[in-house]
Amino acid sequence: MKLYYRKSGSGQPLIILHGLFGSSDNWYSLAKIFAESFGVYLVDQRNHGQSPRSDEFNYPLMAEDLRGFIRDHQLEKPIILGHSMGGKTAMNFAVKYPDMLSKLIVVDIAPKSYPVHHDHILEGLQSIDLTTLASRTDADTILGRHVPEPDVRQFLLKNLYRTTEGRFAWRVNLSAIGNHIEEIGAGVQYEGAYSGATLFIKGARSNYFAPGDDEKIRALFPNAQIVTLDTGHWVQAEKPKEFAETVLAFLNQN
Repeated sequence: MKLYYRKSGSGQPLIILHGLFGSSDNWYSLAKIFAESFGVYLVDQRNHGQSPRSDEFNYPLMAEDLRGFIRDHQLEKPIILGHSMGGKTAMNFAVKYPDMLSKLIVVDIAPKSYPVHHDHILEGLQSIDLTTLASRTDADTILGRHVPEPDVRQFLLKNLYRTTEGRFAWRVNLSAIGNHIEEIGAGVQYEGAYSGATLFIKGARSNYFAPGDDEKIRALFPNAQIVTLDTGHWVQAEKPKEFAETVLAFLNQN
């Protein structure tokens, strides 16, 4: 699958993978900072953004999508950074293809399985009838019956756009996500470990980590550094300056 991407900067390649219901757009501001030192590739994963859609949706496929992207663009030992679902893709890729990357950065996700917890979001998005939708305000009102947090709704509704015919459409494949939501909660799918330089950044107020998760991290990523910032799950959005400084400090280590 040929993934859509945005490229900025030059130098050692840094591939950034967004989370579930996200896209490359979410990382535009941070990409400008990282592009001062690296060649940044913001990638839309399958069924998201402007990348192709598929009825199949799981981490082995997304790891292969990433492998194909690296080969197609002839990228030599890229750094791979992923948030949430993107972090799961990055972890799976690193364990399966440890010689294809130089460093790994995982943002607020652990190498374990998670129970389904996005069902209310899917219900809310699927409850918006695009054939009769008149405005984004109406979409926000409908979604608000399922998702009370305004900032989360704002993030989700970035996927709503008008077609050239003036109708509303989604930039995410809601059907595929709904059909495979349990697979998106899965842990690392491959045997083995990644012993390269690794950074885990987690939010102190995030509910994605539990006691014992640090041990799970170090079992699969024995050279992992673990840094905690005072945020929830959206570390890079809540503390962008601190996040960028943490990433760059890690990347500048020998």
